[in-house]
Amino acid sequence: MSSYARPEFLVETDWLADHLDDPNIRVFDCTTHLVPGSDHTLRAESALADYRAGHIPGAGYLDLQAELSAPAGTFRFTTPRAEDFAAAVGARGIGDDSRVVLYSTGAVSWATRVWWMLYAFGFENAAILNGGWQKWQAEARAVSEEDDCRYAPASFSAQARPGLIVDSGAVLAALDDRDAVVVNALARDQHEGTSERHYGRPGGITGSVCLPALDLLNDGDGRFLDADGLGQKFAQIGISVGMEEKVLAYCGGGVAATVDTFALALLGHDNAGIYDNSLSEWAKNHDLPMREGG
Repeated sequence: MSSYARPEFLVETDWLADHLDDPNIRVFDCTTHLVPGSDHTLRAESALADYRAGHIPGAGYLDLQAELSAPAGTFRFTTPRAEDFAAAVGARGIGDDSRVVLYSTGAVSWATRVWWMLYAFGFENAAILNGGWQKWQAEARAVSEEDDCRYAPASFSAQARPGLIVDSGAVLAALDDRDAVVVNALARDQHEGTSERHYGRPGGITGSVCLPALDLLNDGDGRFLDADGLGQKFAQIGISVGMEEKVLAYCGGGVAATVDTFALALLGHDNAGIYDNSLSEWAKNHDLPMREGG
């Protein structure tokens, strides 16, 4: 069995338990709740109350929508400007020398979204807690209900890396590029347009393929598949990990897509990016092609 090319991007629960008191460790719950609305859309809600009800000892809470998204954006999870992102994470104690560990009490995509933004702004010393909160709880590890996060503000240097977070123009160009693959990380029924859940028009982007984020995780404990398993999943949709082909992932709002691109980063595939705002933007523009209803 082969190993990840970048194993430092994942940490296990036993490692974190042994390093919680390290002075440079910064642990954050990144959970957001999506609540179904009456119009087939989803409303984002903070999970701060859940964090207060129980979290990894000493961990902080990062609110993706309120703290780490563009404040005046048309869409709820638009990536902020580099200077705004640097100020936000620095205020929460993430500095250039920090070792950051991110987790979610729900879908791992909330943690990978924050990880991908850190990565896109030049920071590579962040990791996802493999198996997340569910695995931490299943192992009966310590849980805190106290306001015990004591991270002092720090200085974070944000340097945007081109191509890691892209717009609709880049996606259109990729659709016409034989050496690029556009990947939908949503469920297959959403990609095929048979789900009641959609973002204005059902279906996926014309010419894209589908690799649901959940397919990259073990069914039992929510941990990422091993390197061979991940490689096989990408090979099934025509992506040869380690080759030069460009991969652009999308979803509903640029969150689930980061599970796919994070997995590619684990495997050492450096030529990947996410479509910021994704179908929340694309589906509302009828000049942009979609394979509606399959």
